[in-house]
Amino acid sequence: MGYPDQRFDVNLSILFTELPLLERPAAAAAAGFTAVELWWPWIETPTPPQAELDALKKALDDAGTQLVGLNFYAGLLPGPDRGALSVPGEESDRFRANIGVAADFAASVGCTALNALYGNRVEGVDPQVQDALALENLVLAARAADRIGAVLLVEALNKPESPLYPLVGAPAAIEVVDKVNAATGLGNAKFLLDLYHLSMNGEELSQVIKAYAAKTGHVQIADNPGRGAPGTGSLPLERLLDELKDAGYTGRVGLEYKPGDRPSAEAFDWLPESARADR
Repeated sequence: MGYPDQRFDVNLSILFTELPLLERPAAAAAAGFTAVELWWPWIETPTPPQAELDALKKALDDAGTQLVGLNFYAGLLPGPDRGALSVPGEESDRFRANIGVAADFAASVGCTALNALYGNRVEGVDPQVQDALALENLVLAARAADRIGAVLLVEALNKPESPLYPLVGAPAAIEVVDKVNAATGLGNAKFLLDLYHLSMNGEELSQVIKAYAAKTGHVQIADNPGRGAPGTGSLPLERLLDELKDAGYTGRVGLEYKPGDRPSAEAFDWLPESARADR
């Protein structure tokens, strides 16, 4: 057990960001990783030109890296936004325009996990209206994911850093997962269990793992405090990942942490190079 027994991937939207997007897959490969994940890379548009999508596919292929997770369009992320699918008007429209584009790109690179960030509460809008819109859009996203053989991920964030985001605990995200699966009958909506976010909420992580491992489709980690690499904070991440494995989770663990003041390539000294390639 322990870190060498896990299947890791690198989030190229928070690590290697000192490099242009198209150079990051090769940098991850040079550090020993063969699996990567991304937030939606085109912050300004849900429908980038096909040439830009093709260029990213080529960069992934040339590096020998497998994209294993991709966010749908989520607004300004990083930035003030936390998703678009529950925000009425233009942002919801942009999310819907992105669904097919993101699913088709994921299919073209063999990515089988699509993360749909819920979006912030909007002042003056009834939360029930936002939740109804969210369910409509998540159903569309789940069907698109199913079309390409992928799972739809629903993520809980943390209240201190995302005070307007309504899914700030595991139970809130699980409730949405269950509603989507009930609405579609597909069963492909899953929980994105991010140990950093849940720890920031003060949740009992071992209990969350026991309760929801069976509904978890992806795991992400960073240490707390600081959202740095494992070992820079106080979270017992190695033990928690072992608990996830013991609870039946066999998927990948996304490294979604900040490298600190050093180059990203130097932020993996906690993990033996022999344990970095996806298995």
